[in-house]
Amino acid sequence: MTLGDWISAPVNWVFLAIGLIVLLSGFRVVTSKNVVHAALFLVGALAGTAGLFLMLSAEFVAWVLVLVYIGAVIVLFLFGIMITRAPTGLDEGLDSDNKALPALLSLGLFVLLAWSSVAAFGGEEVASLGEPTSTETIATSLIGRFVIPFEVVSFVLLAALIGGITIARRDLTPLEEEERASV
Repeated sequence: MTLGDWISAPVNWVFLAIGLIVLLSGFRVVTSKNVVHAALFLVGALAGTAGLFLMLSAEFVAWVLVLVYIGAVIVLFLFGIMITRAPTGLDEGLDSDNKALPALLSLGLFVLLAWSSVAAFGGEEVASLGEPTSTETIATSLIGRFVIPFEVVSFVLLAALIGGITIARRDLTPLEEEERASV
């Protein structure tokens, strides 16, 4: 594929735009000083990654990423922040002035990994892995062969949800109980 062919295909521009959103969101995840903002940028990065998977015709992987990571992990992360009452604003005591060396090391590691990936696999075509597994096959194995582990995980998640609600719920003072009873 020549550069002219690449530029003329709109799908490549969409892929590039989503990729830039993922990269910028990922950069803001690690540079944001507010933990809640970092979690929201992580949602953006994960949603962009799901969009890339959708463009690659991997719908099941994209929706699992949305459900598991965005729907569960981020909610759990934000729930943990709210329960522990962790500091979410700017805290100068936790900030470091040493930013140049980690940034330089990260850039060097990225260049090394990119160069070694291109050098190792640059001109090769990826061999076909055969017929892809359908979502129906995965669902049949989850509900058929792996139904017991699937249900155990469901009960563990339910117990975690009930435990989180119990921990987060605060006890009412006698005055608040009287006000609630009178309403």
